[in-house]
Amino acid sequence: MNNSFGLIIVGDELLLGDREDRHLAFFRRLLGRRGQGLQRCWVLPDERGSLIEHLRFSMAQALPVFVCGGIGATPDDLTRDCAAAAAGVPLKPHPEAVALIEERFGEAAYPTRIQMALLPQGADIIPNPYNRIPGFSLNGHYFLPGFPEMAWPMAEWVMERFHPAAGEQLSERSVRVIDTPESGLVGIMELLNERFPAVKPYSLPRLGGNGYVELGIRGRGDISMAFTALKEALQAQRIPFR
Repeated sequence: MNNSFGLIIVGDELLLGDREDRHLAFFRRLLGRRGQGLQRCWVLPDERGSLIEHLRFSMAQALPVFVCGGIGATPDDLTRDCAAAAAGVPLKPHPEAVALIEERFGEAAYPTRIQMALLPQGADIIPNPYNRIPGFSLNGHYFLPGFPEMAWPMAEWVMERFHPAAGEQLSERSVRVIDTPESGLVGIMELLNERFPAVKPYSLPRLGGNGYVELGIRGRGDISMAFTALKEALQAQRIPFR
């Protein structure tokens, strides 16, 4: 079972600053409370070449990935077409998506809204409880609308259906190291890596007049032994911390 996911957020408006992204924080919470997490996050423009290149690379990996944005019916919504190109398949009307869009809009589905039923060949639909216009899945990628009101319940559905909770949540413990540069902590971090391979040590310098280094560990389950070892190693080297 894979406990890590990727996230791709599509939209010029995010890169230009017209809107602030809300997806990253949501997916961190969604995955974290299930004992899963994000391995990477990309923010990409509404640009065909960039989308195809990144999706082609992403689809070649084993990582499941959520993709938010660009699956609407306007000319700047390129994600459906680029997903098909990255997968090397054509766009085709998906019968279930066609039926849902026709049921939702009737004759007003044509000629524009029905374009949202053109999905990459082989794709499966993801139900949208907000307005019934579906997303889709293809090659381990889950394509959702950019609107959080739609995307987030759809992501919850994907997780419940395809990715059961992994169990123990990620835990984190840290101390503030005083009057010691990061370089002076490398040996301790290497020691922790060697003794506790399931735990990941980290250091975060905090700059300024009262600067310090946050030295900590992350891991699943009980990390108390590793945290005790971290403090004991600091004490053994007479490195002040609190």
